[in-house]
Amino acid sequence: MSRPTSRAALILSDEHHSMLSQLAVSRTAPRRETERAAILLAYAAGKLPTEIQRTLGMSKPTIYKCIDKALAAGVEAGLKDRYHRPYEPQISEAAKAWVVDLACRKPKDLGLAAEMWTLAALAQYVLAHAEQAGHARLARSCKITVWRILQTHELKPHRVRYYLEQRDRQFERKMAEVLMVYHEVNLYRAEATHDARLQPIYTVSVDEKPGVQALGASAPDLPPVAGKHAGIGRDHEYVRHGTLSILAALDLHTGQIIANVEPRHRSREFVGLLQRLHEHYPSDAIIRVVLDNHSAHISKETMAWLATHPGRFEYVHTPRHGSWLNLVESAFSKMARSFLRHIRVASLDELKQRILKGIDEMNAQPVRFQWKKFDFKMT
Repeated sequence: MSRPTSRAALILSDEHHSMLSQLAVSRTAPRRETERAAILLAYAAGKLPTEIQRTLGMSKPTIYKCIDKALAAGVEAGLKDRYHRPYEPQISEAAKAWVVDLACRKPKDLGLAAEMWTLAALAQYVLAHAEQAGHARLARSCKITVWRILQTHELKPHRVRYYLEQRDRQFERKMAEVLMVYHEVNLYRAEATHDARLQPIYTVSVDEKPGVQALGASAPDLPPVAGKHAGIGRDHEYVRHGTLSILAALDLHTGQIIANVEPRHRSREFVGLLQRLHEHYPSDAIIRVVLDNHSAHISKETMAWLATHPGRFEYVHTPRHGSWLNLVESAFSKMARSFLRHIRVASLDELKQRILKGIDEMNAQPVRFQWKKFDFKMT
């Protein structure tokens, strides 16, 4: 940088002066920026480069470079380094594009066994095939080079991001139907569900919770001891006795749960739950059932049983991949967080009895699960 032959004035606005004053005393900003801020403040105050050198203890070339950049391109430019490239890049854009293309493909499509890339595997493949692909410079590269290329394009082929494909083309319509049912239930009080109707309509939310494990303790639990052990002591080992399924119907008007606990959840078990609902509600009422598209709900055996009770049941299906719309899932969540949490039993029969007892306890203080957010257009 050549020394200026004449001194040009640097005039700072109030905003720039305030910014430089704060930056010059900052403890978090980079040191080179705090030093340059001090140079510009001193120069704008009328000090010569020689005086600035004596005051700040910096070299004159550093001072001249900072001042020249500020005079030529503004105060912000004086604080920053000029972009410079000491030599031309040796890896061409075509070579980088080839690496990106590899990262966007699965290793198995290139004849490898792996499903996903690791950085080491991708770098190894690049080294082995770069010269054949016409990118000789990449054949002498290292793993960090491949990483930098991926970082530039924000690629992370070693990660998996899960998504839910909406396979139900009528998702919006079915969701609106379910939400309209919930909205209607919220409008009526529990004791007035039949007002303004020829027949009373009781709405229940139905689903299954399969795979409830019957785990037995391999050693007795140790009770809490004041001042020593705050919680229960339990052996890491356990005994598996099998699993059970909870088939439940949540009455959306009262919060009562009608449930069967079965070893499996086939059509015959589901028909058994429908039979309980048929016996539970008045014979002149319509039972509106919100449920998903599980095979047991629409099987030939289930449809044959429903045909023997014409007009008794009315199905409202949740859309596929929309189980979160079923309010009985809230009741299942409460079970998992209360009496099913850390449960230990000696047999499947004991698990069944404790599940039924837990449901009785929930029914003793029922909670009406309600849908409160209705973002749909009723047309």
